[in-house]
Amino acid sequence: MKLLTLKFILVFIYLISSSSSYAIQQLNIKNLIIHKDPIKLEKINFKNVNNELINLNKFKNSIVIINFWATWCAPCIEEMPSLDRLQSNPEFKNLEILPINIGRDSIQKSKDFFKKLKINNLKIYFDNDEELANKFLLRGLPTTVFINKKGEEFARIIGFVDFDDKKIMKWLQKFD
Repeated sequence: MKLLTLKFILVFIYLISSSSSYAIQQLNIKNLIIHKDPIKLEKINFKNVNNELINLNKFKNSIVIINFWATWCAPCIEEMPSLDRLQSNPEFKNLEILPINIGRDSIQKSKDFFKKLKINNLKIYFDNDEELANKFLLRGLPTTVFINKKGEEFARIIGFVDFDDKKIMKWLQKFD
């Protein structure tokens, strides 16, 4: 009987402690992972359409959203217009969205993709050698990484998300 009581107490403590540690993260946003401790990012480089090397440090003091995508990715096609609207949303003063194509698509194919979807507020960036895909341990597309003003990853979403969703916008405004 004492062993059964001890097991019950241990299970009860486990359930209480695990539920409270996730309470902060209960935003009801599909596939959102919030890191308990932000991840320091170093040597994050990618290229723009002019083949110029861009370093993530260029965007310090801004909230940065890196969105990894490809032209052949159906959820990326669905997601990109809401990212474009988020970039132009006047409620965000210090937000920079960096859509990084990791699909080894050509510059022209990427431009055509943006044109077809009427993406006007975002620039196109590339990671053709998949260095960033490996650094960020991507498991699928799209993947969206949220970076704080110190240059640390504090959250990510794996898969499609509607950036017009009021819950996402309200959550992001806490960091802007």
